[in-house]
Amino acid sequence: MAQGTLPPPADIAPRAAVKLVKKHKVKVLDVRTPEEFNAGHVRGAQNLDVKSPDFVNQLAQLDTAQTYLVYCASGNRSSKASILMREHGLRHVVNAGAYPKLKEAGAKTE
Repeated sequence: MAQGTLPPPADIAPRAAVKLVKKHKVKVLDVRTPEEFNAGHVRGAQNLDVKSPDFVNQLAQLDTAQTYLVYCASGNRSSKASILMREHGLRHVVNAGAYPKLKEAGAKTE
């Protein structure tokens, strides 16, 4: 790893992610499109579309002291978003991967 390079954000298993959400230990970010978000999401999640042209600008509005749990439809976008978040000063980021897996693990949805 090059000097000054951050390690990639940690991945978290769906059941462990659901436990963190239930304990209110994390802020949940859904990085799917608004259409996907509106079709169903983890209860209390904030939608922050990683494909949006202003995604990086939206990151500047987030609290750098907060821990964020990030998910998408399959885990690809959440992985990309997690890395971008770390690169922009958000140090406490975990990648929860796929929304369907979170639902299967018991995440409350809306």
